[in-house]
Amino acid sequence: MTQDEDSIERDFKRTMLACLGSLRAFGVSLTGRHDRADDLVQDTIMKAWAKKSSFEPGTNMKAWLFTILRNEFYSQIRKSGREIQDSDGYYTEQLSTHPGQYGALDLQDFKAALEKLPDDQREAIILIGASGFSYEEAAEICQCAIGTIKSRVNRARNRLAELLAVEGDREYGPDSRALAVTGRTFVG
Repeated sequence: MTQDEDSIERDFKRTMLACLGSLRAFGVSLTGRHDRADDLVQDTIMKAWAKKSSFEPGTNMKAWLFTILRNEFYSQIRKSGREIQDSDGYYTEQLSTHPGQYGALDLQDFKAALEKLPDDQREAIILIGASGFSYEEAAEICQCAIGTIKSRVNRARNRLAELLAVEGDREYGPDSRALAVTGRTFVG
């Protein structure tokens, strides 16, 4: 290996490692489970490393890795069929566990609403809203037009607001029951 090749490989590794946190967050948003997300990220890194010669230096590695992760996720979904395995009791436990805080309840409601979105809308809103990609980068990852991504995000936002019964800005933050207990007034 020449010194230039060694330098390119080090830069590739460094850039790939810098994306791990974002990859894991995207993996969790797709799978809903940290352990499955970690496996998905590991599969993504292994595939990326095996195909590092196909990566074009100077292009967006984060988008390239997200595309690999997304494709791997959908490949796994296709392979697993329509069955939901609950051998470790995770889903059953979620049905019987009651959260102790309003924030946890709100998050649970949001996750449930997010799951009700069509796959393409959920993916678009996660890429734009949660992962911080630009519309252009998200369009590249999803292999569609920018206008399509913008439309999916808009439809996803509107549907989430409908599912969560959010009618305006005053719907965010503590509700009237929590404010009555704490004695605070809502400013906004």
